[in-house]
Order: sequence, then structure tokens, then C-alpha cells
Amino acid sequence: MFHKYPGVYLHYGKTKFETGLPLELLQEFCLIALDVFCEIPYSKDEKSEQKAWLSLLTTEDLKNAERWIQEYPWLEEIYQEIAMLRRKPEEVLGMWSEALRMLDENSLKYYVDELKEEVQRITEEKNAELREKDAEIEALKKELAELKNT
Repeated sequence: MFHKYPGVYLHYGKTKFETGLPLELLQEFCLIALDVFCEIPYSKDEKSEQKAWLSLLTTEDLKNAERWIQEYPWLEEIYQEIAMLRRKPEEVLGMWSEALRMLDENSLKYYVDELKEEVQRITEEKNAELREKDAEIEALKKELAELKNT
């Protein structure tokens, strides 16, 4: 599908309604055709951060990695980390486990916060009901006292 648009690897879009409804949605899309990006020849003078990141994502061998490091020295640290993760895949599993643990903690905190809010809401409702009952009891006591005095 992307090859129908040779030379174009970035495709931006957003939702538009056929009725013309002017509703702004939070979603905007950017589709990147990496294989089309790889087919486009670049001059040495044409440097950008976007090109660097896309080049990183399309690196297939050490020769390309060395070329991109020469052009974008800040990529070296990223390539080194990728190489380390290839040598020690258990590190990836450790990071994944840590991310899941943090997600679980955050989910638990969110759940506890939701429960606290629910308990507080119910407590406030019950307190309001008790105040109403207390007021009713006081009114009945006054009425009883008046009845005794008559």
C-alpha cells in the first residue's frame, strides 16, 4: 500500500467526519513506511534528528551502524545498549518484569484510591443520614416533652 506513494515515507492524518462535524479528537496519526524510507537516497548534508532515529530503526548490519554513528555521534550509546541487550537477553526480561511490577503497583494504587473515594462518599452519605435522624429524634423529644407538659 505504501509503495503506491514512492518517495513518501511519512503519512500524517487525523479523524474527519463526513458531515463536517467540527469535533477535535485527540488522535492524530503518523504512519512511517520504513522500507520506503530506506529506498530514498540522502545527501551527506541532509541531517536531521528524524533521519537519525529512522536510520537507527532500519539498521541491518554493523556497517550501517558505524555509518550512522559517524553521522550522529549521539546514537553510539543507543547502539551500545542494543548490543549489550543482544548479548544478555535476560536484561530485557528483567526490564519487562520491572515494567510489569510498576504497572501492577500503579494499578493497585489506582484501585485503592478509587476504593478510598467510594468509602469517603458512602461515609459522607451515611453521616448526612445520621444527622437527619438525629434532627428527627430531637424533634420527637421536643414533641414528647411538650406532650408531657400539657
